[in-house]
Amino acid sequence: MRIKVGVIFGGETVEHEVSVISAMQAMNKLDQEKYDIIPIYITKDREWYTGEMLKDIEVYQDLSLIKKYAKNVVLYCKNGAFVLQKKSFPKTIVSDVDIILPVVHGTNVEDGGLQGYLQTIGVPFVGSDVYASVVGQDKVFMKDIWKQAKLPMTDYVWFYDVDYKQDSEEVIKKVEKIKYPVIVKPATTGSSVGISVCSNREELVEAIDDAIQYDRKILVEEVVENLKEVNIAVMGNYEHQKVSEIEEVLSGNKFLTYADKYIGDGKGKLKGGKTPVKGSSKGMASANRKLPADLSDKVREEVETVAVEAFRVLGSSGNSRIDFLIDSDKNKVYINEINSIPGSLAFYLWEAKGIDFSSVLDEMIRIGVKDYKKRVSKTHSFETNILQGFANFGGVKGLKGVKGKLR
Repeated sequence: MRIKVGVIFGGETVEHEVSVISAMQAMNKLDQEKYDIIPIYITKDREWYTGEMLKDIEVYQDLSLIKKYAKNVVLYCKNGAFVLQKKSFPKTIVSDVDIILPVVHGTNVEDGGLQGYLQTIGVPFVGSDVYASVVGQDKVFMKDIWKQAKLPMTDYVWFYDVDYKQDSEEVIKKVEKIKYPVIVKPATTGSSVGISVCSNREELVEAIDDAIQYDRKILVEEVVENLKEVNIAVMGNYEHQKVSEIEEVLSGNKFLTYADKYIGDGKGKLKGGKTPVKGSSKGMASANRKLPADLSDKVREEVETVAVEAFRVLGSSGNSRIDFLIDSDKNKVYINEINSIPGSLAFYLWEAKGIDFSSVLDEMIRIGVKDYKKRVSKTHSFETNILQGFANFGGVKGLKGVKGKLR
């Protein structure tokens, strides 16, 4: 019997279209002899749809077709099964699922929100749990944890949008303790959305104004001179980890932009959340890269060691991509960030090591099942019910007395 895999993608996020591309790639590579593939698309207004038509990327050029012909559903647990039920009358069960494969990117979906829902209803799912998803999406949380673990990083500061609005001069002074150039980032977006490099105060102000459009928390980091950007994927969980090949990402810009990653034209960053992703895009697989990266044995070993430790200390699971910055003159390695659900699921990094995309997906699902078994083996509730004696305290009127006895 084939395993029913619900592939969730889309969502209310500036990386919506990137998620669609990654999901199409994954669904095309899931072994159809092992899996029954059930697409679950979340629209930008948070409605959930399913149907075979959602496996065709051409459909997403006219979203009205989805609302007209796909089935609008909810996912919940019914009599021990995890089902997709139509929202409209008659509220029939469209399908059931055995495990969920989230192929989502960015705020509201990759950041623990979706994972929290899946964990609440109890459905097995692939990838990091709520906690690791939260810190994997919030670059400030991430860096603070890595700093505590003494992993090598560039200098950074952060602030809230309200801090900047109340006293911009004080925030700028705080930032300028890091020498220019600096890089400004929204703390919880991905795909290089809202990121700018600044060489002076005027550019800094413009960059902050742009970043605040996307997030309430802003991160500012020191720029690495003589920059070489490299990425590596880590597969596993807190018990076991393995690493992919390392790539060097190539860009004509000061950092790898959204366009570099997904459009392939290298013409710079996109403003205002515009994402002109075409159906022919290959996602992160289309970015310019040198694979394997040209690194010394010593630097290669350091990248691999730090990547595994970074993955493990965050409690990550599944298949994550970890990005590094290297000062090529000094051979100094700095960890930059983790992507809990990377664009294109970083399949190309594993292919360079002789592991095809289908095998990567098999391993991700295997780890997801293992994580689920671990999770349900732990004690999360007690059989005793303190409310059974509620009547003895005089019902609702006796609540004041109950409060005292429960303390």
